[in-house]
Amino acid sequence: MTRRKNVKRLVYIAIPAMVVLLIGAALTTYFWQMRLQKPVEMNMAHHLMAAGMTDMAGMEHMAGMADSSFVEGGVSCVSLTAPESSAPVRKFDLTAARTTLKLDNGKSVDAWTFNGSSPGPELRVKEGDRVVVTLHNKDIEDGVTIHWHGIEVPCSQDGIAGVTQDTVPPGGQFTYTFMATTPGTYWYHSHQMSSIQVGKGLLGAMIVEPKEGSESDTPTSETTALYQQLGSSMLLNGSTQGLAVPGRPGDNVRLRLINSGNETMEFHVDGAPFRVVAMDGHDLHEPGQLEHTIVPIGAGQRYDLLIQVPAMGKVVVGSPSAKSLPITIGSGSEPQLSEGGQPFSFIDYGTPSPNDPILQVQPDRHFELVLGQNLFVKSINGKAFGEIPPMIVKEGDHVRITVSNVGGGDHPFHVHGHVFRVLSKNGVALHGSPVHLDTLLTKKGETYELYLEADNPGLWMVHCHNLKHASMGMSMMLNYEGITTPYRVGTRSGNLPDL
Repeated sequence: MTRRKNVKRLVYIAIPAMVVLLIGAALTTYFWQMRLQKPVEMNMAHHLMAAGMTDMAGMEHMAGMADSSFVEGGVSCVSLTAPESSAPVRKFDLTAARTTLKLDNGKSVDAWTFNGSSPGPELRVKEGDRVVVTLHNKDIEDGVTIHWHGIEVPCSQDGIAGVTQDTVPPGGQFTYTFMATTPGTYWYHSHQMSSIQVGKGLLGAMIVEPKEGSESDTPTSETTALYQQLGSSMLLNGSTQGLAVPGRPGDNVRLRLINSGNETMEFHVDGAPFRVVAMDGHDLHEPGQLEHTIVPIGAGQRYDLLIQVPAMGKVVVGSPSAKSLPITIGSGSEPQLSEGGQPFSFIDYGTPSPNDPILQVQPDRHFELVLGQNLFVKSINGKAFGEIPPMIVKEGDHVRITVSNVGGGDHPFHVHGHVFRVLSKNGVALHGSPVHLDTLLTKKGETYELYLEADNPGLWMVHCHNLKHASMGMSMMLNYEGITTPYRVGTRSGNLPDL
């Protein structure tokens, strides 16, 4: 009888107690994550003056690295601006505002827009232009900024709330000035509460046209195709109806695909062979013809495809994650839809550049980053935003970064202010075209070696471009020695770049 009573006590007391403990642990972890997302105040120039790194010259592991130049006698990010020049000036005005958009399927969506639309206007400039964009905030209460994704701007123009500027409040404005140095496909978006504001619609495409001629030797027409997730609606160039691209047999079409959402999109091309001619705005060397190939484009990435319209029928480009938004090129009969296909691999695509100097460079710094997940937190090296030591470099350093994805989903690895070179994947060196990116799609189990030249002094965010992952902690800094900032991230200032 006594034994039965003890068992009942165990059931009625111990099990509820365990449930309470589990709930308490979950709540504690959740609020810890919220604290990381919403710190009271952090100076991102030296929030942690510690960085685990390997000095390849001395082969020494250095932890707890600190540099007094971060505190005294530094150069402010604010002073790092575009040099004066006599280049042609292209001026734009973008007004951020709350808007009710009526989509072409008849639905109305409460959105945040640039100049009354989402995506905002496509900004098209020429290589070498001086770009001047004035941002006006009409009524976005939490403020707004603009980050120029993939464009190597000066530190003060990167648009990161609390790092390079204060968020622009309602009624305020901020003018961005930078040089359009590299032709290619780029995009812009708010980097204040980015996971929220991009999802609400504060984004747009930016195209830098080459100064002379086209980006390939073949005469082409071109079309930008920006995919976005606006609330519950998947849109293509702001439409729910897909995209029709005119083309006559024999025409060459350059299709600029932009994935501004949070999830990886896998594209197929039916009806004609194609080439991947550029990734993240950077042309590939002698790209080969592809068929029955699936092209995965990670969040934030851009791929340019070159497609020749066939003699008969049309070409259809689409993705299972946007079934109702196909891109049709040309006219005539529908092509036979492919089933499956080999995933596109840039390891051996195209041909190497002759006398490639990068392969002979010995790195000055080597960082290892492990992308993963701890309970509710997306982590880098087991830590989350605000607790991750920055990668600290000097101007002129040759930097090698090893990035490994150990779980928690696809992690598109994005570095601000720089373009990096992909050297290897899972230990296999690239032996096709050199691949230069600003955002690298990584999947679970993959490890990449990257090369970066520290040639743009500043304070730069490094984060997963699944912006929900960034908001859950997968965000850190790449800081140059001696660079400071007067701005602060946190609830006190209202600057929350990756919420």
